[in-house]
Amino acid sequence: MTAMIQLCTQRLREGSKILICGNGGSAADAQHIAAELIGRFVDDRRALPAVALTTDSSALTAIANDYGYDAVFSRQVEGLGRAGDVLLSISTSGNSASVNEATQTATTLGMHTLALTGKSGGVLKSLADLALVVPSEVTAHIQECHIVVGHLLCDGIEQGLELA
Repeated sequence: MTAMIQLCTQRLREGSKILICGNGGSAADAQHIAAELIGRFVDDRRALPAVALTTDSSALTAIANDYGYDAVFSRQVEGLGRAGDVLLSISTSGNSASVNEATQTATTLGMHTLALTGKSGGVLKSLADLALVVPSEVTAHIQECHIVVGHLLCDGIEQGLELA
């Protein structure tokens, strides 16, 4: 967790952005975390560049129609991501093809990749630079932990940026 906070804080200080993706409940978590960063978590501070790749229904449906659902996040990463940016991928199983393809694309672009997953970590665990795996088989419990981790990440980033 500490390494994730330090990486995000450093990248934000240097002008990079954070992209976040996930499906279902993990999509909601992606949106929640992005909103905490671009708005505020606790402290009044500058808006931080964070984008949930789950929110543009036109992009999602066009990409799914033209390239297949597995490409809905990777195409957005390709278009929006730059070397040095961070991709936070969220998948309770770690085996979501759309999330895993986005993580692979981010790596190809020279982005830093973080993962929140559960169960055994799935494929995503091995694709990400840093992975936090919730050791549970129960999706609801994994999601509960992911949002707590998301809040800890936001809090750590805010505190880290205050010290800069």
